Amino acid sequence: MTCAATIADYALRSIGIGERLLPRSDFTLCEQVTLIGSGMIWNIYFGTVALLTGFALATAVALGKASRNPLLRKPAEWFVFVFRGSPLFIQFFFAYFLFLSLKSAYPAWGAFTSAWLGAALVLFLNTAAYSAEIFYGALRSIPKGDTEAADAYGFAGWAKFRRITWPTMLRLAWPAYTNEAIFLFHATTLVFFSGFPAAQQRGDALYYASYFADKTFNPFVPYPILAGYFILATLCIIAVFGAVNRRLNRHLPAERRARRPRMMPQLAR
Repeated sequence: MTCAATIADYALRSIGIGERLLPRSDFTLCEQVTLIGSGMIWNIYFGTVALLTGFALATAVALGKASRNPLLRKPAEWFVFVFRGSPLFIQFFFAYFLFLSLKSAYPAWGAFTSAWLGAALVLFLNTAAYSAEIFYGALRSIPKGDTEAADAYGFAGWAKFRRITWPTMLRLAWPAYTNEAIFLFHATTLVFFSGFPAAQQRGDALYYASYFADKTFNPFVPYPILAGYFILATLCIIAVFGAVNRRLNRHLPAERRARRPRMMPQLAR
């Protein structure tokens, strides 16, 4: 089988399009690159869905945590504490067995036992908690002179938040939020180890990398391929978030606007 035929058969296998049976022997480099790349579709899906939805919830939670009203502040504080205080791996298992228990009483919950919905929901809540803490810190760091100037110009309520508070918060939080986005995409590999099943052997990138490592007894080919895909994804995230950062800081002098967000590794979570 040529490499072109392999790509045609397996490039979209992870979403149920193409050849159903996995190769059993005589694995070629093209097969490993293609199938692991096919699994990356799910990693990109998990990361993108969690990031886009988590951004909105994180903004709301950060505002709730900064509120003087305890009815808004306390739930926001506990939400952040619970999801930042427990390991993501445990959250996956707890959520899966919770959804499984609810499914037995309410069949409509059955969809949440699938990775495409249940695992995405866990990642959404987890990244919302971490991002909310980042945004909350940025809210606390907004220069007092900015808000006083807004008051002097007659800004109040929603107009003040939309024109002054929210853009300043994003500008201050964006470098740290870039790191959170990178970590989130890396954390999607944990879905493979969670209780959420891979339907009909259509798993993520780590699923296929582990398959080839087990069959060939050689982890030094599939896992570097997997790492290469995630390095490419990281570079794409840095490029996209860097463009947004430049947009947010377009009003600053050129020498300050040219500074890029630094990718700082998070050693513990």
